Amino acid sequence: MAMTVGDFLVERLYQWGVRRIYGYPGDGINGVFGALNRANGKIRFIQARHEEMAAFMAAADAKFGGGLGVCIATSGPGASHLLTGLYDARMDHMPVLAIAGQQALAALGGHYQQELDLPAMFKDVAGAFVQQASAPAQVRHLVDRAIRIAVGERRVTAIILPNDLQEAEYSEPPRAHGTLHSGIGYTRPKMVPYEADLQRAAEVLNAGEKVAILVGAGALSATDEVVAVAERLGAGVAKALLGKAALPDDLPWVTGAIGLLGTEPSYKLMTECDTLLMIGSGFPYSEFLPEEGQARGVQIDLKADMLGLRYPMEVNLHGDAAETLRALLPLLTEKTERKWRGEIEQWRADWEEKLEARAMVAADPINPQRVAFELSPRLPDQAIITSDSGSCANWYARDVKIRRGMMCSLSGGLASMGAAVPYAIAAKFAHPERPVVAMVGDGAMQMNNMAELITVAKYWQEWENPQWICCVFNNEDLNQVTWEQRVMEGDPKFEASQNIPNVPYHRFAESIGLKGIYVDREDRVAAAWEEAFAADRPVLLEFKTDPDVPPLPPHIKLEQAKNFATTLLHGDPDQGGIIKQSAKQLLGKVMPGQKKNKDKE
Repeated sequence: MAMTVGDFLVERLYQWGVRRIYGYPGDGINGVFGALNRANGKIRFIQARHEEMAAFMAAADAKFGGGLGVCIATSGPGASHLLTGLYDARMDHMPVLAIAGQQALAALGGHYQQELDLPAMFKDVAGAFVQQASAPAQVRHLVDRAIRIAVGERRVTAIILPNDLQEAEYSEPPRAHGTLHSGIGYTRPKMVPYEADLQRAAEVLNAGEKVAILVGAGALSATDEVVAVAERLGAGVAKALLGKAALPDDLPWVTGAIGLLGTEPSYKLMTECDTLLMIGSGFPYSEFLPEEGQARGVQIDLKADMLGLRYPMEVNLHGDAAETLRALLPLLTEKTERKWRGEIEQWRADWEEKLEARAMVAADPINPQRVAFELSPRLPDQAIITSDSGSCANWYARDVKIRRGMMCSLSGGLASMGAAVPYAIAAKFAHPERPVVAMVGDGAMQMNNMAELITVAKYWQEWENPQWICCVFNNEDLNQVTWEQRVMEGDPKFEASQNIPNVPYHRFAESIGLKGIYVDREDRVAAAWEEAFAADRPVLLEFKTDPDVPPLPPHIKLEQAKNFATTLLHGDPDQGGIIKQSAKQLLGKVMPGQKKNKDKE
């Protein structure tokens, strides 16, 4: 049998190092699926329940696997379903290739069934490179360019293949005018700024007396370098959400998350510093950075378009975080005065006490903070943690402590609901030997994540380590938006939009062969985590949590307090509960006698 275009595509992807493709089949992409079948497992196809989830998996595979993520879908609705997951990859600068089917070449432009203008549709999300193939000899350079651009620029790219072309006989481009003869291979260069720019940056950092560092995803591979620079400068380090695993939380000068989901010591670090070093972060909320003019700034980023974007930096260094920090370190002067570092460590110690006190405040029935707080000491080494968007991201950001060797992520720039479970599935395919935990709200579970538990049921028995836990915060409320309505808008909870049905998620998991655990008592939280990690199969761990526990920002502004007061004046359906829980959380300590009771549990 002659090699088809589909056969060539699969072989070329394999030569580029692709070993997994996430997707869903359909007649518009049958030619490629036939080729995958004929390839006898050279590239593994992972069947998601929905194309959007497949695209999230490809983005997460790039995040956790460190290479190219690939997803595939049929024409029309299959291709359009990919978009949300692809935008997640684009916003978080992940290299992902989307492969989509299309109607036959002769039918294009004829308002044919499932015919969409796919190049136009993908143009924004895959603007770096999106092309529709029209001849067999063209496919070679489309694949080579799409992958090289995706990996080299950390972008989303897309290739569109009409269905008749997929099954056509493949032919190499002839040696003739108007043809291209592309090749395979890409190695990332060493990207370091010029010595003069490094010297300028060192002068700014050496002059600072109160240095603050903010790290993001770009610092994930620069842990040792960030530690060395922070120690030399006597700096504290805050972490953007995508940089949560960049530094372990057992370092006493690491202040944790920043922003609305951040910590008090991170807020103080930014408001009181005189120098800011930002490394590999596109953290969007400038109001949580130093006031303009307060601090001198230095930024390091691999992408030039992210430099000087959030704060007017005095020195912008375009380069790889680890390489640039290694080159910068010899130019930095050891700061012998450690008063600033001492203040940071005290802020962090005080915060840890407050965090534990808040987690242990009794709620009805379970305080969601306690769920995350009890998880941290029970996380196995090398664990991977994913989080969804929503109120669960608050507890993930503040209460989950990361140790060296762990990995974690969520939908950062897009902040999409529904990413946690597909992320956790891709994490398991990238690292089948590692324990994986997904933290999910009940809204995201109902939106699309319940279906992906079926994907777990389909594949888990082949995983080297069966430890895979989906932790569901069941509070029957779209909780983050409910609190945003109260605090940002001054509106009481709108029950028609916010209340969601109570679903027995653990029973659904049991019905498809997974283990289900249901917890509605606070004294069972720790034991439930231990039971889940000891299970011989993936677990759906459902906690019945209190929606009235407020996800407090690190600093409450006057306008937010006024809006909250207005909410109560207008009458909130959960008014009694939110007053009670807000008071407990704002006190930041357990009530008299409560700790004793907790110790007896």
